[in-house]
Amino acid sequence: MNVRRGSTTFLKVIIFLIEIGVFALCIYWLPEIAIKDAKVHPDTAYFLIPFLICSYGFCITLSVALFQVFKLLTYIERNNAFSELSLKSLQVIKKCAFTTIFIIMIGIVSLIVLAKTTGDDAAGPTSLSLMGILATSIITAIVDVLQKPLKNSLELKPKK
Repeated sequence: MNVRRGSTTFLKVIIFLIEIGVFALCIYWLPEIAIKDAKVHPDTAYFLIPFLICSYGFCITLSVALFQVFKLLTYIERNNAFSELSLKSLQVIKKCAFTTIFIIMIGIVSLIVLAKTTGDDAAGPTSLSLMGILATSIITAIVDVLQKPLKNSLELKPKK
């Protein structure tokens, strides 16, 4: 019992620290990066709007998914891992993963349009974005694998 509580507490602390990092990114670094880039490249400053929309959308979906993981760890601590609440948390995490993939795709499209406009090469950022889509797809597959036995156990569980 103590080992499980200690490991879930450790994971909760890690999730909390990641959330602080995401919050700092949204509040401090993203606007600063946008302002600096607009000063350096005033002719393509209008492309910062899709960048900021994708960045903030990614941060919001990541925050929602991390909150759901935090809730899921709380359910595990309370011996409530096989419940409807856990299933709902997994469903929200999966929806957030699909939203993240969609946001990354929007970012790739805007990056390709920017590269065509400026004549730059967008191969590096595009390949990094595709790696992000691959990682998110793996997370989605893992959540789906976790979700199926949970659904089966809830269907077999006698209702009170």
